[in-house]
Amino acid sequence: MAKRDYYEVLGVDKNATEADIKKAFRKKAKECHPDLHPNDKDAEERFKELNEANEVLSDADKRARYDQFGFDGPQMGGGYGDFGGFGGFGGMGGMGDLFETIFSGMGGMGGMGSSRRNAPVQGDDLQYRLTISFEEAAFGCDKEIDFFRNENCETCSGSGAKPGTQPQTCPTCKGSGQVRSGSGFMVTVRTCPTCRGEGKIVKDKCSNCNGTGRIRRKRTVKLHIPAGIEDGINMIKRGEGEPGMRGGPAGDLYISVSVKPHKLFKRDGNNLLLDMPISMTQAALGAEIDVPTLEKPVKHRIPEGTQTGTSFRLKGQGIVSRKTGVKGDLILTVKVETPTRLSEKQKELLRELDASMTGKEYEGRKSFADKIKDLFN
Repeated sequence: MAKRDYYEVLGVDKNATEADIKKAFRKKAKECHPDLHPNDKDAEERFKELNEANEVLSDADKRARYDQFGFDGPQMGGGYGDFGGFGGFGGMGGMGDLFETIFSGMGGMGGMGSSRRNAPVQGDDLQYRLTISFEEAAFGCDKEIDFFRNENCETCSGSGAKPGTQPQTCPTCKGSGQVRSGSGFMVTVRTCPTCRGEGKIVKDKCSNCNGTGRIRRKRTVKLHIPAGIEDGINMIKRGEGEPGMRGGPAGDLYISVSVKPHKLFKRDGNNLLLDMPISMTQAALGAEIDVPTLEKPVKHRIPEGTQTGTSFRLKGQGIVSRKTGVKGDLILTVKVETPTRLSEKQKELLRELDASMTGKEYEGRKSFADKIKDLFN
């Protein structure tokens, strides 16, 4: 791949001042430094290119030779010095020193790491699955939820150390929370195995929490379930999750609501669906029937000649909408049931009834018979 113009690499023009070049280098170095992008070959190559451009343009003599002779100019009269092989970054003391230089405005790499370790950390969120009845979902209810969470140990105030003692700086990472291996661009940074990234270790552990700084405790919170809540809805109790570390805010408690199915009703939005069997006589002659609802039975008139599968809408007998406060409807679908286990007398009566029929009484049967005649004529 052909080299890019050094000014283009740094994103500055040819009239850029030394301060402009320094500022541009620091900004771009943060974006592709290998320590911030481990195992990223592209970032490593960009950083090499960036460092080479900075090495030349930040040196007045090399910059002048580059402006006059191009890429070969900086090597005239002395080469790259410490820059050769990318081992020393032009006298900047290696990658660690360069990283500190990049972040000098932030207190250096060590200061930044310490800042991260000592910064407040928000606590973890918790999940809870709450199962309620169909009626509780329809009308709303109040619940008390019992759950467990890790809280700061009151004996050691969350430090994990025995009262009267303090955690000590980790001897492996010297308090940085990280261990490094390699040199030059091939630097591997990983969490310190001794302190697990905390930068401190506890020698005299608190007997109450065994050095963890946390105690698992049962907690109870009250929860109002609004009328009309649907199955699968998530509710949130802010600040009821795990307490934060080092003064950080607590996480949240997420409650996933599961609604038990009803023995009679199904839900379709804010409407209730009900399949109800009726007798052949009720369907033929019509009848006033008692229709169950979630509150109490209501009367409904079935007209004579009702066919199985016919649906009726009972206004306002559904579930209240959480958005509008208006109740849905009850959709009643009747299923005409054919009698079974008839006595001989009942069978004979049905035969007599059927014999008295002229065929006009069965509209569906007559229509079907007419279609058959048309099919074969």
